[in-house]
Amino acid sequence: MLETYPVELNRTADFGLQIVWSDGRQQSMPIRWLRDQCPCAHCREKSMASRPTGLPILSAAELMPIEILGMQPVGNYGFHLQFSDGHASGIYTIEWFRELLPPISPT
Repeated sequence: MLETYPVELNRTADFGLQIVWSDGRQQSMPIRWLRDQCPCAHCREKSMASRPTGLPILSAAELMPIEILGMQPVGNYGFHLQFSDGHASGIYTIEWFRELLPPISPT
């Protein structure tokens, strides 16, 4: 059983995702950043292969705000996210999200 687990998921007005955790902490992150962090094999391979030497040229789709169209649980360990750019193959683990949480400060 996970010590800390998501109890609420919300979209924010500024194209972000907010997670409320069982310990009361809240975490927000931009959806575009989440899309760029996609852990699927295709995206990981693409990011490792494309080390630009100059400024990249962005397509019209890359300039549009990106949204999460769907977010389904995968077992008890993660979430499958479907993005508005059509990408839907990455599984984001709960452990990965938890690692992004700042540590709890001793009081």
